Amino acid sequence: MNTRSFQSGLRQGGASLVVVMILLVVMTLLGLAVLRSTLLEERMSANLLDRSYAFQAAEAALRQGEAVAGADTTRAAVPANGCTNGICSLPVATNLDRWLDPAFASTNWSAATAASRSALAPAAGYIVEYMGDAPTWPGCDLVDETSRSPLCLRPRYRITARSVDLANSDRAVVILQTNFIAL
Repeated sequence: MNTRSFQSGLRQGGASLVVVMILLVVMTLLGLAVLRSTLLEERMSANLLDRSYAFQAAEAALRQGEAVAGADTTRAAVPANGCTNGICSLPVATNLDRWLDPAFASTNWSAATAASRSALAPAAGYIVEYMGDAPTWPGCDLVDETSRSPLCLRPRYRITARSVDLANSDRAVVILQTNFIAL
């Protein structure tokens, strides 16, 4: 009897080693899957943070562009064609939009001040495009010119701001745009 129980114990010892090895492999694969998922989540959160900084920088540049468009001297500073110091002439309808045109030089963008954005945010710039005069309230442009209010037609501008790190192409790029009527 004693010999028989000793022999059956030897047979079972090899089976438990195989089961433990299989469990060890399964646990290792689960650990690697969790590690890979964690690394992906870290990259996603870093990209979200980078985009948030870029959005804030572009929004600050947009506000600066609106301040420039709202100034009384902007209308006089609009060049006949092209761009000067971030202020651009009326766009040509058949041409590609300036902010999409790769031939549009980055020197045409007016740089936003660094004080208006976080130190971690990429550089931002803006352009102010004169879009012609627009009515400030519905139907005011239909009134006879002699009896029309001087506030009826005011200059309208399209302001485009972008935040892009030209030195590092892996960073987020944000472009914001607004229409602005100077009062």
